[in-house]
Amino acid sequence: MKALILAGGYGKRLRPLTENLPKPLLEVAGKPILFWQIEFFKKHGVNEFVLAVGYLKEKVMEKVGSGERLGIKTVYVVEDEPLGTGGAIKNAEPVLRSEDNFLVSNGDVITNLDATRLCQALTDDLVAVMALVPLPSPYGIVITDNGKVVEFKEKPKLMDYWINAGIYCMKPEIFDYLPTSGDIEKTAFPKLAKEGKLGAVKFPNAFWKSIDSHKDLEEANKILSEISLF
Repeated sequence: MKALILAGGYGKRLRPLTENLPKPLLEVAGKPILFWQIEFFKKHGVNEFVLAVGYLKEKVMEKVGSGERLGIKTVYVVEDEPLGTGGAIKNAEPVLRSEDNFLVSNGDVITNLDATRLCQALTDDLVAVMALVPLPSPYGIVITDNGKVVEFKEKPKLMDYWINAGIYCMKPEIFDYLPTSGDIEKTAFPKLAKEGKLGAVKFPNAFWKSIDSHKDLEEANKILSEISLF
């Protein structure tokens, strides 16, 4: 199986760090985000990668190269202009159309969720399956009882609400739904959901962190410096 990593974004919210370095190469706990992702997929038997690159693509190509020193094989697909998440996946059709199924990850996610279990949920009636994780509260919360504070919880997971983790397992039929430009969340996914062809798997206990801001980067650095993710 192959994994497609969407590594072409600008990372505008992380400027000035991303002025000369693409977001997937920003380091978290001494390792580029992209390397965390490659290690994650390798844990699930993936050793062939397709990297969708655009902004500062030369930096990614220089860092990863053929992938040999990372123990993987790498193919690059280049966006000459921003295509959105849907367009970026569509742009990789020539190298993925012949696959039985394949994994996809947004380029700013670090996780240890079970990608093998995700693909096992891709049944005959589905075109794609998305991983879901609990909504992480952006704030600490206060627990009270009879008007008295009894406990503080620092940014808990809100288990009644689930969000798209940015990790997918897909069949090549997905390319029939994808736009040449635009986000998959606004184009293909709503149509698949309406047709009953989009599945989801919940991962309540997985580590998951999306690196969207300086605060996210700081938090991820702290956490991943203190735990063993895989």
